[in-house]
Amino acid sequence: MTTPVAVDLPQIQGRYADLDGYTVGFEAFPEDADPAPLFKGLPDDRCQCPHWGIVQSGQVTFRWADHEETYMTGDAYYAAPGHLPLIAAGTSVVEFSPSDKLGETMAVVEGNLAMSGGGR
Repeated sequence: MTTPVAVDLPQIQGRYADLDGYTVGFEAFPEDADPAPLFKGLPDDRCQCPHWGIVQSGQVTFRWADHEETYMTGDAYYAAPGHLPLIAAGTSVVEFSPSDKLGETMAVVEGNLAMSGGGR
């Protein structure tokens, strides 16, 4: 609860902190989430930021153009660039991402959220 940056939207609650060039995120998803439309405008309309994480509860699937990988409670994962996440309701993760790449990605995501009215 002391992690500084908070996101509180219907589809995600998150807290984030920079750790020497990496962002650690504590994220919870109360409902099913397919954020694919939020990545529109990135190369191939897919997330280009790599992520390393642990699924604390629930399930997350990463979809690439040629395959999918699904991770469940207790699994550690690496999501290489070029993925789209699909998250089940009740999922929580701890995730590490390079801060510079994450910032580039989030600038596009936040712009798409603003255009869709989903950031309110």
